[in-house]
Amino acid sequence: MLKFTPILLALLYGLVMYRFSAWRTAKELDQRSTELADPRLRDILARLAKALDVPRIKVHIYEIDPVNGLAAPDGRIFITRGFYRKYQQGEVSGEEMASVIAHELGHVALGHSRRRMIDFSGQNALRTALALILGRIIPGVGVWIANLLASLLAARLSRSDEFEADAYAAALLAKAGIGIGPQKSLFRKLEELTGARAGAVPAWLMSHPKTEERIAALEALETRWGTAPAE
Repeated sequence: MLKFTPILLALLYGLVMYRFSAWRTAKELDQRSTELADPRLRDILARLAKALDVPRIKVHIYEIDPVNGLAAPDGRIFITRGFYRKYQQGEVSGEEMASVIAHELGHVALGHSRRRMIDFSGQNALRTALALILGRIIPGVGVWIANLLASLLAARLSRSDEFEADAYAAALLAKAGIGIGPQKSLFRKLEELTGARAGAVPAWLMSHPKTEERIAALEALETRWGTAPAE
């Protein structure tokens, strides 16, 4: 029984971290967000809502500067103030903003946002268990190996989710009559919008697939659907 104690402790740690992370995330978003009320985006969001056969799509602005969109574990959709500012300044079109919202809707519909919270806790538990076990087998290096393995697993899961959410968004945008063009054009702007060309790459972008891979996947969908690539 004693030999399983590290694993049991790691699983318990993961459960506690999941509960705490979900609570902290919800509290942070509640305190630092307001509902988006942009008349120019209202019609575009109405088209997405009609394509999904829902009354409306509610979007919130998360009051932070980094350019990003996110789906909360409770199903709410957020775009950051920094992203919205790019739209207001004309660097991002309404259709491109819709592609971000459609992508985050994909994360919700496919269960990614809730699963990611669980995955995050599971990765912490895995990291703890591996560190305890490998630390005994390979003192000094074991902890480093445990962190590396857990990080590789997290990146692989995240990239898989991004491709799935991209495909969902593409189908939704096509059904809404917006097309995939804005989705691809926004991908081409990501590095500049996030400041990645200026130096350090944001952590969230590092966990995403490469831009050319995402565009290639979308163009493969267009070919499969028999539609001409839209730019």
